[in-house]
Amino acid sequence: MKLLTYYKEDGQQQLGILSTHGVIDAAAAGGKLGLSAISDIHAIIEGGADKLSELQQILEAVDSDPGRYQDVLLEEKRLKLAPAVTRPGKIICVGLNYRKHAEETNAPIPLYPILFNKFNNALAATGDVITLPKVSDQVDYEAELVIVIGSKTKDVSVEQALNHVFGYCNANDLSARDLQNRTAQWLLGKSCDGFAPLGPYVVTTDEVGNPNELNIRCTVNGTIRQNSSTADMIFPCDEIVSYISQHMTLLPGDIILTGTPEGVVFGLPPEQRIYLQDGDAVTIEIEKLGALTNVMAAERLEQ
Repeated sequence: MKLLTYYKEDGQQQLGILSTHGVIDAAAAGGKLGLSAISDIHAIIEGGADKLSELQQILEAVDSDPGRYQDVLLEEKRLKLAPAVTRPGKIICVGLNYRKHAEETNAPIPLYPILFNKFNNALAATGDVITLPKVSDQVDYEAELVIVIGSKTKDVSVEQALNHVFGYCNANDLSARDLQNRTAQWLLGKSCDGFAPLGPYVVTTDEVGNPNELNIRCTVNGTIRQNSSTADMIFPCDEIVSYISQHMTLLPGDIILTGTPEGVVFGLPPEQRIYLQDGDAVTIEIEKLGALTNVMAAERLEQ
């Protein structure tokens, strides 16, 4: 199932379900079926199998009689989307987690996952314009698979780790390399406003299958820059979830950005590095997860 969050005319966020007939307004369609109002992605994540079952009822009802539900069907292209996960409690990121990416940056292969974090100010949605901060001229793209945690997770084994996952989505782990490398701590270069676009959907685990063998790529202005597979991860998704859970409790709605493959600007020889510029359109595509596109814009001084 593909779930998204969009903005209604009054600015309120609303949960949608992607179907072959369009985007289903989950709350309105649920009302027709006598279900409790469903308007929030986090209520679904926290509600687990019961809430997913309600969404499945809605999807099946619309598929069987789309005419009856025409008034709750929307055109996706007309919607302004919100970040795929709107209020993650934690945004945990894994650095240098693709073998070829570590090699292109001349970094040693990590013995343990390298963890850092972003904050909610970095969240953005597909279609949002991302402002390039005036304090950096080295903003880089990073295509990443995101794990969305579905249940309380502590000290979970590798074998059981993926049972605690709700779904997956695309992310662009935007990185200001000059700020990132200013000190030994990466946080500053990773946490500028809008530096974690997520979307367009959260896709549930049953539809994704094995997250460790998905094609992943990034294009800038239509030119392919990254083209790889999650099979190149040094620490695959199940190991990542297990490892993090040994050190902190993961809760429903927490997200983990799992690292980026080779092909980033920083991996090029210094004389060939052209970082993101005003007007650049960056698209992240991961198999089964749709496409996340954002346009970069230079920061303008207020008049």
